[in-house]
Amino acid sequence: QVQLVESGGGLVQAGGSLRLSCAASGRTFSLVMGWFRQAPGKEREFVASASWSGSSTYADSVKGRFTISRDNAKNTVYLQMNSLKPDDTAEYYCAAKHSFRSDYDYWGQGTQVTVSS
Repeated sequence: QVQLVESGGGLVQAGGSLRLSCAASGRTFSLVMGWFRQAPGKEREFVASASWSGSSTYADSVKGRFTISRDNAKNTVYLQMNSLKPDDTAEYYCAAKHSFRSDYDYWGQGTQVTVSS
């Protein structure tokens, strides 16, 4: 039903910035969009989410540095990442869920973010 494709990952130096994009196809009306990340050997963790109306939440580890936004007309969600740290290195995944469900139902394939020290 919903397909998600991430882009924008790459290699950056500590303190640098990247903007990730997630293009969605299919019906995304009223979906909550989120970003997750997974470092090698570690579990996937929540990064940020944004509701259809624009309400956003962030993991404590990225508050003040990352900003999630979405353009509903373009079916695209973004993650602006500033002041990147080596600990931010991970595969970043775009995800979506219905607002009335607890689990994210749709996932992208991921985009790699590597932050060098």
